[in-house]
Amino acid sequence: MKNYYVYILASKKDGVIYIGVTNDLIRRVYEHKNKLIDGFTKKYNVNKLVYYEICRNVNEAIKREKQMKKWLREWKTNLIEENNTLWNDLYAELTGQ
Repeated sequence: MKNYYVYILASKKDGVIYIGVTNDLIRRVYEHKNKLIDGFTKKYNVNKLVYYEICRNVNEAIKREKQMKKWLREWKTNLIEENNTLWNDLYAELTGQ
C-alpha cells in the first residue's frame, strides 16, 4: 500500500509557510529545496520541512491538506510546535544527513 504525505514547509521559524501533499516526501522536499519548480515556494524561499503527516490514501491526504489550509495561522503554528518546537528541518532526519 502506498503512503501519501501532507507536509508543511517554512522559510524560517514563524516565517512564510506552505502546505502541500505528495506521494514521495523526500523527492518533493528536494524539489522545493533546489527550487526545481516555479511557484510560491521558490518565490518566497520556503524550503524547510517542519511538519508532515502520513496518510493511507490520496483522498485522505487531499482532504487533510484542504482542512489545514483553511486553519488560522495560530493553529498551524501550534501543530508545528507540538511536534517540532524548534522548527528544525525534518528533511535531514528523513534523509539521514
